[in-house]
Amino acid sequence: MNQPQRFTRSINDRVLAGVMGGIAQRYGWNSTLVRAVYVIVSVASAAFPGILVYLVLWLLMPEGDG
Repeated sequence: MNQPQRFTRSINDRVLAGVMGGIAQRYGWNSTLVRAVYVIVSVASAAFPGILVYLVLWLLMPEGDG
């Protein structure tokens, strides 16, 4: 049986910690687009705690193998 691919932080495509790069790799999306959408949603929505969510993901997501 195939195991589902885990969320991992990117070691090759990172700006700060590799969280958004890892999400982009997981789904096969463009990492710049993922970062841009995340920043827009974080800034535009008062109900979305973008920095806090990013920090939690940074702590919980393991670093990828490469």
